Amino acid sequence: MADATVTDLYEVTMALSYLREDMVRPATFSCFVRRLPPERGFLIAAGVESVLDHLAGFRVRHDDIEVFAQALQRPARELAPLADLRFTGEVRAVPEGRVVLANEPLLEITAPLPEAQLVETYVLNQLSHQTALASKAVRCVLAAQGRPVVDFSLRRTHGTEVAHTVARLGAMAGFAGTSNVAAAHAEDLPAIGTMAHSYVEAFEDEEAAFTAFALCHPGPVTFLVDTYDTASGVAAAARVLTALGRGDGSAIRLDSGDLGRLSRRARAMLDNAGLPQVRIVASGGLDEYAVHDLVASGAPIDVYAVGTRVGVSADAPALDSAYKLVAYDGRPVMKLSSAKATAPGRKQVFRRPGCHDVIGLADEPPPTDGVPLLETMMRAGRRGTPRDRRADAHRRLLADVAELPGTARRIRSPEPVRATVSHQLSVLSERVQRRTEREILAPFGADG
Repeated sequence: MADATVTDLYEVTMALSYLREDMVRPATFSCFVRRLPPERGFLIAAGVESVLDHLAGFRVRHDDIEVFAQALQRPARELAPLADLRFTGEVRAVPEGRVVLANEPLLEITAPLPEAQLVETYVLNQLSHQTALASKAVRCVLAAQGRPVVDFSLRRTHGTEVAHTVARLGAMAGFAGTSNVAAAHAEDLPAIGTMAHSYVEAFEDEEAAFTAFALCHPGPVTFLVDTYDTASGVAAAARVLTALGRGDGSAIRLDSGDLGRLSRRARAMLDNAGLPQVRIVASGGLDEYAVHDLVASGAPIDVYAVGTRVGVSADAPALDSAYKLVAYDGRPVMKLSSAKATAPGRKQVFRRPGCHDVIGLADEPPPTDGVPLLETMMRAGRRGTPRDRRADAHRRLLADVAELPGTARRIRSPEPVRATVSHQLSVLSERVQRRTEREILAPFGADG
């Protein structure tokens, strides 16, 4: 069950005030990313399933009231209006795996105002983080150009729960497996591993280490060959694989140094030893940029293992995301702050060929060549659709990414696709802005 205390304190203070003022009419909040991070041509929607699970179990219990009261340094009885509050609203969201662009709603919640407010923090946390990770992962797959990519991030992600999320999202993006045993088991993924330098160091020499490892583990094995000197490690691996007849399906792993140069030398040595079937796995601080450069250089690397930089989305660990009120009690509202203005009203995104999307109002007809992107996933606080399957999310991802212009898919210096705004939404925005300026700002003069 969900924990209602996983929220920012000001969500509690606002929700309590709304309840005391009897402001419990339906409110719509829209969650979107204002601007894409540098070097991103698109994003991949993720985190929706986590949000739906949280909302379906959301309830403010007695213990939560005690926690809120302690945080506010107030008697628990004063927070009684929050007791037993549940999420009873509607959720419309972009299914996981779909391409999303700047300013497009990832999700919209319509619920009684206190409920919609109190869940803001969790919604933003899950959508922002998982979308950032999924977008990083799919860029690695694009960079590899058909070569397998595997997840080695567990030891350096920001917590074990995040590591599980990285493994799941990597699989959604097209990763071939993960080193994370727990995640592999839970998500039905291939578990992939080799050996550490410490294993090699524990033996008298590399050949003894490789022999012991191969005798312990039947079937294909992967030897880490750069503990001391890469060339000597490759030679030792070749001798052991040849002597034991274990070349088919086996591999060597390069984890440091000039991976392009070393992979070429290793490939030549393996081929000369009669082991052309032995693959080369590369790891060691790789991300989509490094993979892209290695592939572009023609490095004979068969598998890329990505870890730290991908598991924390190192170059873009946070998204400029927002969760903004766009309507209350049937009245569209908007924020006018400089550089952070929002568009009013419940919205829909219409996906057009090439992902040249149109952001419009939820009740307007789609363009002739557009289809709605946001789907209703929860009504009256209950999920209206089965839990999404990763295979379906992967299928959607493949279709959407293929639809993107090549310039948006580029790893370096991509050109983001930009959504346009429908005429109806533009008209509503202008009308609400004029009303807001007339009713709220006029008494203070032009400068507000």
